[in-house]
Amino acid sequence: MADSRVESAIAHWKPRFAGGGVFPADFERITAGLTRWDDWCAAWCRAADEHASLGFTALEQGRTVSAGGHLAQAAVYYHFAKFMFVQDMGQLQAAHEQAVRCLTAALPHLDPPGTRLEIPFGGGTLAAVLRRPPGPGPHPAVVLIPGLDSAKEEFGPVERVFLDRGLATLSVDGPGQGEAEYRLTIRPDWEVPGTAILDALAAQPGIDAERIGLWGVSLGGYYAPRVASGDKRVRACVALCGPWCLGDLWPQLPQLTREAFTVRSGAADEQDAIERARQLTLAGRTSQLTMPLLIVAGRQDRIFPWQDAARLRDSVPGPAELLLLDEGNHGCANVPYRHRPYAADWMARQLAG
Repeated sequence: MADSRVESAIAHWKPRFAGGGVFPADFERITAGLTRWDDWCAAWCRAADEHASLGFTALEQGRTVSAGGHLAQAAVYYHFAKFMFVQDMGQLQAAHEQAVRCLTAALPHLDPPGTRLEIPFGGGTLAAVLRRPPGPGPHPAVVLIPGLDSAKEEFGPVERVFLDRGLATLSVDGPGQGEAEYRLTIRPDWEVPGTAILDALAAQPGIDAERIGLWGVSLGGYYAPRVASGDKRVRACVALCGPWCLGDLWPQLPQLTREAFTVRSGAADEQDAIERARQLTLAGRTSQLTMPLLIVAGRQDRIFPWQDAARLRDSVPGPAELLLLDEGNHGCANVPYRHRPYAADWMARQLAG
């Protein structure tokens, strides 16, 4: 019988793995024999190694299209090896280094290709992947913001829906996320790193600095409105299953989530983490959200309740739409077809012209 952490990871996030690009058969193969959370990272790394080997072999043989696909796949698996594995930072970081290595090697061979950006911020670096649709541009662009345990390596399928509609994408690891999590801790005032991210994006060739939108998922569904509330360059914002105030939800969060937040926020202990979580709130910020806002939530979300989404909709002065999916879980990862194309179409309309 699996321990509680393994059971929790599967129960809360299984649909997300498929939505992030994990082959269902691989998921079943990897998790079927897992009984201890201590074995989680190694099991996912073994599967990731298989895809990485296929990718680097294809690269050596000049089969670049296949190489890009295999290596991007490996990056996703290495990411899910480390996503919540904060009790063993050595294993976590080793897996993460492989995820970054594979995605970086894949970028020139994706369609369209990607460019790695490194944005100086707060004594550290925010790593990001910029992908532009075909054509000279200048292109409208969408910044894709992860949550507590997601990172840019997971965003390939999300990038695709925006790219297919002529929008460039910038998938970024912010403070406490991905490559930045080792030097920069989670912070509530995302309008501050958001400014650095938007400055870097606006300076890129082929990007229309007058047509920039934001998309954030889970805790990123909090970060995105915070950025929009502090930077008037944001033309439109999508908030997917974000909280109103993280601290208010602490007792109902999964143990893995509480542990990851404690580490990535730089908290000394759980009580300190709770105090830091209370600072992640939209209270006092929503009056500045005057741009179009699309809020997506699921009634079956057991992590961030849909009522927080309704509260956000009701508190903003600008045009706000709530897409509430009856069957949606956290991130509405079990029904991506019901919100990803819709959000991409909505964003394309807002950034048109």
